[in-house]
Amino acid sequence: MSDRADRLWGARFKSAPAAALTALSRSPEHYFALAPYDLAGCRAHAHELERAGLLTAAETVTMIAAIDQLDADYRDGKVAPIAADEDVHTFIERVLTERLGALGGKLRAGRSRNDQTVNDLRLYLRDHVRKITSALLALQQALLAQAQQHINTIAPGFTHLQQAQPIVFGHQLLAHAQAFARDIDRLQDWDRRSAFSPLGAAAMAGSAIARHPELAAQELGYLGACENSIDAVASRDYVAEFLFITSMIGVNLSRISEEVCLWTSRQFRWVEISDSYATGSSIMPQKKNPDIAELTRGRSGRLIGNLTAMLATMKSLPLAYNRDLSEDKRGAIDSVDTLLLVLPAMAGMIATMKVNEAELLKQAPEGFTLATEVADWLAMRGVPFKEAHEITGKLVQLCEFHQQGLSDLSDEQLAEVDTRLTADVRSALTLEAAIHSRDGFGGTAPARVSEQITRLRERMQQHADWVSAWQGPRL
Repeated sequence: MSDRADRLWGARFKSAPAAALTALSRSPEHYFALAPYDLAGCRAHAHELERAGLLTAAETVTMIAAIDQLDADYRDGKVAPIAADEDVHTFIERVLTERLGALGGKLRAGRSRNDQTVNDLRLYLRDHVRKITSALLALQQALLAQAQQHINTIAPGFTHLQQAQPIVFGHQLLAHAQAFARDIDRLQDWDRRSAFSPLGAAAMAGSAIARHPELAAQELGYLGACENSIDAVASRDYVAEFLFITSMIGVNLSRISEEVCLWTSRQFRWVEISDSYATGSSIMPQKKNPDIAELTRGRSGRLIGNLTAMLATMKSLPLAYNRDLSEDKRGAIDSVDTLLLVLPAMAGMIATMKVNEAELLKQAPEGFTLATEVADWLAMRGVPFKEAHEITGKLVQLCEFHQQGLSDLSDEQLAEVDTRLTADVRSALTLEAAIHSRDGFGGTAPARVSEQITRLRERMQQHADWVSAWQGPRL
């Protein structure tokens, strides 16, 4: 077979493509990961061709059997793309034609690489958002299990990286789990918007042959077919939105990674990472480094970069399809691979870390974290909060001058600042009182944290059920 016959285009060209063009045009190796999804589209299209009368029932059976065998052979490594295969579509048509002869060439009728490539990536991403969700749920479960153990573990809470108010450590861990729950919500929202099939759009005007795209869409697990054939092949907002979500996941991963780096430092001494999830130094024998957290924090930049690159590629592209859009797969596949690599490592690190409860308790009152309790105590007794704030500020100044803590002040020192600061204020100047007073919905009081765990567990089960209910294309 000639080079021109191997390609899906070229009949009107008098000369073969230059080597430089071929090298630039050929899909990177990792794009061939879309082969199972392209084959799923091939099955649906074969049925469409039968409905159009281009394939007989017997030919369809033969075609589907060949597609299934190619799928199995590809997964088993018995068949692979060759250098002459420009992309996954060329690879599949080449093999089917080799195995079926002229019948293999019939499959191209009524479709284009333009609608095929969108379909492949949509199916790939819809499938992989479930895998990412499962990995996020595993990380959430690790956070939730740790939080369950530390509902009553008092710790210093921070703002501006300065000690602010006492909290329970479980509340801090659950703050990260809540962010990941919203990430899963975003993946679900994305899936609803992306669950429409581009097949039948062909090059851009629709197909005169594949005239029932709604049936192909149903076969592939979509909610329906795209409303507009031009939009179907030209839009990549579904890729950009996916990359935004993965970027947001990366940002949320980076935030907890940064905290783990702080918590494990000698300055904090809050947490010890399991030896199985830490590394050492090639020169300093004493070192135990939080490499998983650091590598994850670094990969977040890569996820953000993939989004930025996709948006820049999409900018100012005219309708309909342009070859620039072939860049969509580069960032999308890389972002999937990145998350499926870092999420299990993060889950394992969080699940196995040891929390130094005594150190957290020791540090909890440092930095005058109970000062707000004084201001609130005054406000509850009718002192305008502006005034209560000023009184408490003066009290902190006195503590700093005498190098004392708030609970160490004598009755005389309290009265020196303001006569309304009676000895009764000491009832508010305990860590336990501060924690239990924050008992409004969403607060750090242990009872509220326990309720939060219950609700989060229910939400996680709903997310897990969504993954389990996935009925996508037969792969």
